[in-house]
Amino acid sequence: MEQAEFLQQHVFSDLKNLNDGFDQEDIHYFSESDFETILERAEHYGIGIYEIKPFFNGETYKVSGHLDHNKKATDPKWFKKAFLTFRMGQSGLIYSASYKVSKKLLAR
Repeated sequence: MEQAEFLQQHVFSDLKNLNDGFDQEDIHYFSESDFETILERAEHYGIGIYEIKPFFNGETYKVSGHLDHNKKATDPKWFKKAFLTFRMGQSGLIYSASYKVSKKLLAR
């Protein structure tokens, strides 16, 4: 199984991709509530999140990555904290992220 296929079936399922063509087709954007679900699913599956990139009014708001927090990409502490910081700082954001699904998970 490919990473994109895994994400679509197990992480993004039942969630609405808000990318209507304003960015690359393979980059998914989600509402705050949907992105919170994605983070829960990423933690459940042990998926790495390298970077969270929120958008506001069609512009990149800020970017936060696991290296900024001195944590492994699979450590949910960093992405939960970054998400909470974004939520507290600005309402109306939509979120994208870069993910890493392990080969072991893809082989299942």
